[in-house]
Amino acid sequence: MFYKTSEHHGLPHNPFKSCVVPRPIAWVSSIHPNGTLNLAPFSFFNALAVDPPMVMIAFNGYHEHGGEKDTLHNIKATGDFVVNMVPLALKDAMNRTSAAVAHEVNEIDLAGLETQASVLVKPPRVAAAPIHLECELYQEIELPCTREDSTNKTIIGMVLGVHIHDEVLADGLIDLTKVNPLARLGYSQYTSVQDIFDMLRPNA
Repeated sequence: MFYKTSEHHGLPHNPFKSCVVPRPIAWVSSIHPNGTLNLAPFSFFNALAVDPPMVMIAFNGYHEHGGEKDTLHNIKATGDFVVNMVPLALKDAMNRTSAAVAHEVNEIDLAGLETQASVLVKPPRVAAAPIHLECELYQEIELPCTREDSTNKTIIGMVLGVHIHDEVLADGLIDLTKVNPLARLGYSQYTSVQDIFDMLRPNA
C-alpha cells in the first residue's frame, strides 16, 4: 500500500509509529519552579551527537488539563532535566507515569518510586533506573503542526553528566542484557532489548 501523509491512510490506526521502531524511551524527571516533581515517558526521543553528547525529546499536543505538558513547561522554566533509562523490570511503573493526571500530581509518588539526588541539575533521578543522563536545555525548536488545537515542539538537551549502575557494567562495558531496556513500537506495543550480536564495520 501507499498513502500520502496529508490524506487518510485507510487503516484502523495510524501506522506511522510502527514504521520507525524500536524507539528508545526517555523517562524524564523534571521539577516545576514551585517544587512539584514530574516524571513522564517519551518515545519520540534519541541521542543526537556524542561530542558533546546531545539528546532530543519531541512533544506533541497539550496537557489534558490545559497548557503545555508538564515536562516541556518545567524544562523551559528551569533549564534542566534528567533522562532515566527504563528497564523491562520497571515497565509497569513507567506506564503508570504516562497517565494524564493533574498538574500538581507527583508521578514519582504515584508510581511508588524512590529517587536519588542529581549532581549537576535540580531534578532527582529514578533510583531504580540503571542509567541516568543529567541534561540542561540547549534549544527549543518549534515544528510544523497540522492541528489547530495542538502543538509540536522539540527540546534539545546537552548531557552534562552520566550515571551508570555498577551492576550493569561488565569488563568496562555496559551489558545491556543485564538492563533489558524497554523500547516503544507502534500502537500500544513495546519490546525490550534481549538478543544482542556484534557486527564490525568493514575496512574500506
